[in-house]
Amino acid sequence: MSPSSSPSGEAELTDPWVALEPGADPAERVRVLRRAHETFTEAGTVSKPVRAVVADSWRRSARAGVGPDGTASVELADGDLGAYRAEHPLARVMPLFRELLGTFAADGEHLLAVCDAHGRLLWVEGHPTTRRRAGRMNFVPGARWAETAVGTNAPGTAVAVDRPVQVFAAEHFIRRVQPWTCAAAPVHDPRTGRVLGAVDITGGDGLAHPHSLGFVQAVARAAESQLALLAPPAPTADRPELSALGRDEARLLMGGRRVRLSRRHSEILVLLTRHPEGLTGDELLCALYEDESVTPVTLRAELARLRRVLGPGLLASRPYRLTVPVESDVAVVERRLETGAVTAAVTAYDGPLLPGSQAPAVVRLRRRLADGLRTALIARRDPDLLADWVHAPWGEDDVEVWRALAAVRPTAAVRSRLAALESELMARPSWEGRPPR
Repeated sequence: MSPSSSPSGEAELTDPWVALEPGADPAERVRVLRRAHETFTEAGTVSKPVRAVVADSWRRSARAGVGPDGTASVELADGDLGAYRAEHPLARVMPLFRELLGTFAADGEHLLAVCDAHGRLLWVEGHPTTRRRAGRMNFVPGARWAETAVGTNAPGTAVAVDRPVQVFAAEHFIRRVQPWTCAAAPVHDPRTGRVLGAVDITGGDGLAHPHSLGFVQAVARAAESQLALLAPPAPTADRPELSALGRDEARLLMGGRRVRLSRRHSEILVLLTRHPEGLTGDELLCALYEDESVTPVTLRAELARLRRVLGPGLLASRPYRLTVPVESDVAVVERRLETGAVTAAVTAYDGPLLPGSQAPAVVRLRRRLADGLRTALIARRDPDLLADWVHAPWGEDDVEVWRALAAVRPTAAVRSRLAALESELMARPSWEGRPPR
């Protein structure tokens, strides 16, 4: 982001994603944009010279409740920020970003910034004086620069619209950011296409040029190519992967084949992945069956069928155990929670563990995992993460998380939904008051 401008009510720009074309007068463009910005904030109408991408972003910013005199808030600091950055996929390409953009940023008195898919700044590096100036508007690591938090800005808008974008001067929604210009491009997971975040260059008048947008876009593409090279190989037979979150029948990926497990086999594998040392027949009986009349013969028959499904050599007995390590999505979520990487944990959480299972040990694990996530979400007070939870099937009636969301994003829709849930809760018998897991 940087101080700049361009001509007045002239013809529309040839490239709608470029803020200022060569030959344009930056000072005049700034004056036009400031008048347009004041008109929008006062009357809600957008005048002609404002680019469509900016006008759409202003409207989204206003709908999100962003005020033109607001400021970014720092949501990740110290240990939380360090743990989250260490696990974030873009950490692997930070050396590339520094190599391609670092010198450019330092020499031009600009900043290199990288945000996650929620618009949260993970790294802000570059010229020391520029960093100090940017710090006065909280353009710092750990601050949220999503459109929904601070309105139109290059990293936040690039993530929102999923394409490279340049934002110039008074195109920024918040006034205190209007002395800046920025260009950012989203970075995608090369395997899934999911947006991982954005790389941004922020600074002075020199960035108000089409080349800065093309440059940052090329850097984003280079990062995606690097991520593809660094991607781990597909799982092999010696490292099966178990997916049991959000599904009643778990899926096992091993040796290049996908095995869909029955409900009982799903429960057994979930428990065995958690106990690499093995479980005795009696321990498995207690863990799997509420009905104490179920006999060891029934369990042995299930295990014999499971052994045929898995193939030879994977399931041993006395005690029952897996002969090779099996990665599970449950373990991934737990590890991320333990390191404080809450966003990464929520991203990996596809829903309650085997939601239809009544096996006592599975029920306990399901509740413990969901409660751990909910507690971390409520403590983090991240409005986007809280909103993701309550709009998921497993969280839509979670009153505690709705309350946390209402505290940080008190929109009419959120307050209305919370009021309805609290009314329903008051009408329930006390034993029904626990949110579903």
